[in-house]
Parts: sequence; C-alpha cells; structure tokens
Amino acid sequence: MKLRRFIQSIFFSILTLCGSISAQASVDSYRYLHVNIDTTWAIFVFIFCLVFVPMVLLIVLHWWHATKKDDDDE
Repeated sequence: MKLRRFIQSIFFSILTLCGSISAQASVDSYRYLHVNIDTTWAIFVFIFCLVFVPMVLLIVLHWWHATKKDDDDE
C-alpha cells in the first residue's frame, strides 16, 4: 500500500512539473521559435504532404486493385 502511494505521489509530482514547464514555455513561445516568412512555407509544405501523399497512395492502390480484379475475371 505504501508503494502505491509512493508511485502516485511521484506521478502527480511529475505531472505538476510538466504542467508548469509548458505554462512557462507558452508565455514566451515566439522568443524561442524565431518565426519568419519561411515558417509559413514550411507549414504549407508539411500540410500539403499530409494531404496529398495519402491521396496519391489511395489512387495508386485503387488503380492496382482495379487492374488486378479485371485480370481475375477473365
């Protein structure tokens, strides 16, 4: 029972510490990130890849399975 209480106290201490660190970082986040015009392009390219890579994969897999099904029908 004491071990469980000890583990709970460590968990809540770490949780409290992480909460205070993130609060301090969010107060002055732009000082550490150095946001400039290239940042917006990097975000755009990242989101572009997140959207279009799965779309291209979907098209290729659909085309592959469609041609494979036609060969099996004959």
